[in-house]
Amino acid sequence: MSESALGSARPMAVYKNLLPGDPAPWFNARASTRGEFAFDTVGGRYVVLCLFGSAAHRRSAEALRAAFAAQDVFNDETACFFGVSFDPADVAEGRVAGRLPGYRFFWDFDGAISRLYGAIPRDGRPDQGPVRLRQQWVVLDPTLRVLKTLPFADDGADGDEVVRFLRGLPQPSQFAGFEVQAPVLVLPNAFTAEFCTRLIALYEAHGGAETGFMRDVDGRTLHLQDHRHKRRRDHVITDIEVIAEARAQIVRRVLPEVLKAYQYNATRMERYIVSCYRAEDGAHFVAHRDNTTKGTAHRRFAISVNLNADFDGGELSFPEFGPKGFKPAPGGAVVFSCSLLHAVSKVTRGCRYAFLPFLYDDKAAKIREANDAFLGENGGGYRARH
Repeated sequence: MSESALGSARPMAVYKNLLPGDPAPWFNARASTRGEFAFDTVGGRYVVLCLFGSAAHRRSAEALRAAFAAQDVFNDETACFFGVSFDPADVAEGRVAGRLPGYRFFWDFDGAISRLYGAIPRDGRPDQGPVRLRQQWVVLDPTLRVLKTLPFADDGADGDEVVRFLRGLPQPSQFAGFEVQAPVLVLPNAFTAEFCTRLIALYEAHGGAETGFMRDVDGRTLHLQDHRHKRRRDHVITDIEVIAEARAQIVRRVLPEVLKAYQYNATRMERYIVSCYRAEDGAHFVAHRDNTTKGTAHRRFAISVNLNADFDGGELSFPEFGPKGFKPAPGGAVVFSCSLLHAVSKVTRGCRYAFLPFLYDDKAAKIREANDAFLGENGGGYRARH
């Protein structure tokens, strides 16, 4: 692989080498579009990382020209482009800029991303001195696994080669050569019709409050709200009899299937809520994972039980495995690993009511207790023995 020197090279530099089939490393980083970008949320299309280091390099400019000339490919549906710069001058002097849809840049001034992807040595720190850079492209499939790595070429042909490679790939939904079913359970009749009606009535009697999402900020898991990310109203169930009935139906009809499909013995359930996605709110939830913060790391499986059918939109999907949406009949559940990327499409008519708990076990309960101190201002007071 070709190298571009930025100052003197340290002897015996050791780089990480990614190979086809390897899972791509996840990271959070400052980007041209937002202060903190969670890379694990970009699945569902081909993803291209261009690790160019500094736009001051001749070969960087050639690579970027090739990428920006392929707007039909980098449209956020077929593929998206991420340039990775560790040169602060690229920002200060406006050398590069994102362009939506399709084009974004990560500001990797400490070299964390470049180390993860093998562009600089494992101990390289561009913010502390010169590093030896291996400028390269990394192409990922929609599940964020490596498809191809390609070093920059002296003649600048690498950019066109990457674009040709992308044009030769199947549509993202066919990335494996055929449509792939998301590894989820679909369970009709998880709740009885009568219990669905009871839960909806409970919501309508008490109403719901706007809810947000969890994110780690400065080492603590905070509850944030951003209508671009999520719009939903929830009623927290406090009626002991209703909670007991919900548990009983989950234990009877869902837990045996989870054990059969995943060999996982769930012993605990978190969160008893009736959620409402309303068309008048444009309610939705963008692609996310349910266990990526300290306060949610214990979650193992999510359950989504539809309580009604009189609505349009509001379908649950798993972008890494294609655009297919799931809309079970009332009482039907979709059960899935909290690690899977998933989204809820905008409700365009009516209201979607759902019951949305999480499953975990006694071992995960200890993780929840250990991380309790990081939750909000004072923690949640959780104890694993309860």
